[in-house]
Amino acid sequence: MVTATVDRTYEIRFRSLVKEGRGLTFPCDMDGHVNLDSLSDAARNNYLYARALRGRDFATPAVQLSGAH
Repeated sequence: MVTATVDRTYEIRFRSLVKEGRGLTFPCDMDGHVNLDSLSDAARNNYLYARALRGRDFATPAVQLSGAH
């Protein structure tokens, strides 16, 4: 019996509370952990910004399967 390994890619999404339809999305593991070392400087700054403004400018983030498989 052969078991296929499914490679799933996850993302953490911060929905904007200020501008409808806007938000920030970052690659993560299935538990929502983001590897900061793998992000560009701009993406890392955006991630830290979204985390800092969670509840004010951004909703609590949601982890989901990435649309880019």
